[in-house]
Amino acid sequence: MAAVLIVQVYPLFWIVTTSLKTQNSFAGSNAFSLPVHVTFQNYVRAFNDGDIPRFLFNSVVVTAASDVLIVALGMMAAFAIHVLGFRLSKLVLAMFLGGIVVPVQVVLVPLFIDYTHVGLLNSYESLVLPYVGFALPISVYLFVSFYSYIPNDIYEAASLDGCGPYRLFFRVTMPLSAATIVTVVFINSIFIWNDFIFANTFLLTQNLHTIPLGLESYLGEMGSTDWTATFAAVSVTATPLLLAFLALNKALVRGLEGRPAKL
Repeated sequence: MAAVLIVQVYPLFWIVTTSLKTQNSFAGSNAFSLPVHVTFQNYVRAFNDGDIPRFLFNSVVVTAASDVLIVALGMMAAFAIHVLGFRLSKLVLAMFLGGIVVPVQVVLVPLFIDYTHVGLLNSYESLVLPYVGFALPISVYLFVSFYSYIPNDIYEAASLDGCGPYRLFFRVTMPLSAATIVTVVFINSIFIWNDFIFANTFLLTQNLHTIPLGLESYLGEMGSTDWTATFAAVSVTATPLLLAFLALNKALVRGLEGRPAKL
């Protein structure tokens, strides 16, 4: 376990320590050595010379919008399938799960053509729609798995007190789903935050570029001469998800197990 942890953590540690080196120290010493003189000027150059704030803003907008739709649609679909129940609900769940096996690459050309016709190309919506579509299968499955742990007695008691399906959803099911919501948001945020293929296909102007596209263009413009600033930019963009995981890891584990947990 220690060896696996070292292999996974060391690249991030190396990126952060390299971002704290001076340019001369990085060029004239062992690339894997610790910084002799710590400097934060690399981060200043990363923000001043690159458009990191704009890339961060675009990624936050796309990720937040996608997560809201994924959670809302996933919870409602799972609630209808498992809690309310209806004819052929198992077939509908199987159709949702069938979406897991569809590779994202097969929809790039059809979506590009459709976006061109309806005027959605080069917009936030062109990313949000496929993100939500490809995230719903696993999200619905996680919510259905969680709902199976909620005793039917709770719903029966709430129904006897006069709760209809909407109040059951908002007053009973949603408050109990906190841990699963955190899990769904975090799992999908990792994919959305780091996605390159959809952003590279549907975004045509730099002012809409997300983090992966921004880092790719940043490296192309500056990476050959200013590696330390490039590593500083990578450190900044990797920090939000890392901090979120450290803060919410207990709820994330509980959500993967399908059990409720307090945040």
